[in-house]
Amino acid sequence: MLHVDIPGQAEIARLNAVRATPAVSIYMPTTPLTQEAQQDRIRLKNLLREAVSQMEAADTAKRSIWPIEEAVRELIEDDDFWAYQANSLAILVTPERIRTWRLPNKLAESVSVSDRFHLKPILRAITFPHNAYVLAIGVGACRLIEVTADLPPHVVPVPDLPKDFNQALGKRSHTENRTAMSSGESTSESALLNRYARAVDQALRPVLSGHERPLIVAAAEPLGSIYRSVSTYPHTAETVIAGSPDHTPDHELAAATREILDGIYAGEIDALRGLYAERANQGRATSDIANAARAATYGAIDTLIVDMDAVVPGTVDDDGSVSFAEAASAETYGVVDEITARALGTGARVVAARSADLPDGGQMAAILRYPF
Repeated sequence: MLHVDIPGQAEIARLNAVRATPAVSIYMPTTPLTQEAQQDRIRLKNLLREAVSQMEAADTAKRSIWPIEEAVRELIEDDDFWAYQANSLAILVTPERIRTWRLPNKLAESVSVSDRFHLKPILRAITFPHNAYVLAIGVGACRLIEVTADLPPHVVPVPDLPKDFNQALGKRSHTENRTAMSSGESTSESALLNRYARAVDQALRPVLSGHERPLIVAAAEPLGSIYRSVSTYPHTAETVIAGSPDHTPDHELAAATREILDGIYAGEIDALRGLYAERANQGRATSDIANAARAATYGAIDTLIVDMDAVVPGTVDDDGSVSFAEAASAETYGVVDEITARALGTGARVVAARSADLPDGGQMAAILRYPF
């Protein structure tokens, strides 16, 4: 199982507001296999050396460097911490505090030193799903499966999850339900399936609470539609894996799930492209970084699409004016990151995408609330 702890929007907003000298952002790929975690600890040692080198090059006071070194070294030596990892690790640290998040997607390793955190890689983890839960629910069996990009699917233990229809309703068999109905009992089969679905939903609530990954239902009809109608999990996908999943292998359900996730991603990107084109004709869209910086500063951005891998070094003044730099340094930061931070601070939606998915092929594209 991937051990994931992605920050929510409120926490990202707080991280956006951090101003510290220095603020160190470290991102690295990790393995969820505990027995192979030693190589990740070695990688982090190397990244820490790079961070210290960047701080020293910026003449950072040693009294500010030492707490950061100590905090990261303590993390490296924490056996319990490395026993539970996902596909990537984000480490954000100042002299006063260290924060870590285990992320489901694979990130390239990077080190950034500035007066604020480099948050764009985290946004990738919360923008589009890279993993999902599958609820395989049938009359004869019920199980929750976790599907990730890189690992085999596996069943997630769920306390109080009914093992099948009969256990949920306290019946000895489905035949007993049919007999009861034919003998005059008023409860219909549809009502019984609704009771089953609600019992499963109730068992899943504490397990899914706080997650934002999609829940994809695998079920025959009418149970698939019934479960979707009673599900209280807000990220239950519209698309259902059709057919009874009672005897379907987990790997086949995982393959179908990944196709659905690809479809969700492609659909959202296509919708954003279309909206961008429509707004551009109305003077309400821009891919120019300088224009977007001013728009973000004055709260004009409704939706911001950013290239996750692009870094444009520089600074942004209080009025939104951009000063570009030839290379990154401790005195600069990512301009697109700063635009992202300002957009988030005014309630904009931020979508992290691949460069090929951006409407104008630049580093970012902004859909505006009004002409700016």
